[in-house]
Amino acid sequence: MSAQPALPGVWCPSVTPFDSNNNLDIDALSRHFSRLNQSGIDTLLLMGSIGEFASLSQQERLLLIREARQLSPLSMVANVSSTCIADMLQLADAAWQNGFDAVMVLPPYYYGQTHKQLLSYFKALDTQLGGKWFAYNFPARTGCDLTPALVAELAAELPNFVGIKDTMDCLSHNRAMIEETKKVRSDFTVLSGYDEYLLPNLLAGGSGVISGLNNIVPELFARAMQAWRAGDLAQLSEIQQRIGKLMAIYTIGDDFVTTIKTAVARRFDSMRSYSRNYGGELTAEQCEEVDRLLN
Repeated sequence: MSAQPALPGVWCPSVTPFDSNNNLDIDALSRHFSRLNQSGIDTLLLMGSIGEFASLSQQERLLLIREARQLSPLSMVANVSSTCIADMLQLADAAWQNGFDAVMVLPPYYYGQTHKQLLSYFKALDTQLGGKWFAYNFPARTGCDLTPALVAELAAELPNFVGIKDTMDCLSHNRAMIEETKKVRSDFTVLSGYDEYLLPNLLAGGSGVISGLNNIVPELFARAMQAWRAGDLAQLSEIQQRIGKLMAIYTIGDDFVTTIKTAVARRFDSMRSYSRNYGGELTAEQCEEVDRLLN
């Protein structure tokens, strides 16, 4: 009997609330998690791209790891990516100490990476992380692609490498990632990093999605997984069309993180819309556009 993939299903890459002084707002995070805990989703990702990890200090990231684990019974993964290995290992150690299920790591960014460099990097990192880890493929931000062949080679050799978030706006890349890794590991998890690719991911044999929209409509994605498991194609089709329409939220405003936070703030009044990304504040007209989209 083949092993089950690690942490399949619907993940929410949680936003990171800030207060009016631009400090972490743990109370707001608690309110946000309280709603997500009841939504039917499977896993929370802390400090992903939408969680503004690159704008957080090391001490803030350690604080978030300590506080967040106490706020939810859901599976939880910490993105520990950094350009400094020592910082990554410190964050990973904190994640293990606080009961996280896994950590997530980007390839080195800023410097371009070759296939050989990526193999060397991840193999060395695997010996130091001390637990299960997911890779995060986001070529638009890192400047390098974790190809299906590369990922399959690593998966075959490294048992603690349990899955990948494939944030490529390309269905064939996601499909090839699933096919290549399945050749070497029946328990390897391939998650789409684009919300609307949940159903195509599942149809190709993948494990689910890590979706920013889950900060706003987690119940919708939870229902999609329920419908998939029940074989309810009519409901899946209806949900897929709804998700497709909601993708328009990423075209509103100048900064998608601020837009998502604004939507959460307006719909649930659980946090402020502040982001550390500059110039993303929505106009009154754009806020109305968000409201119309979500109604």
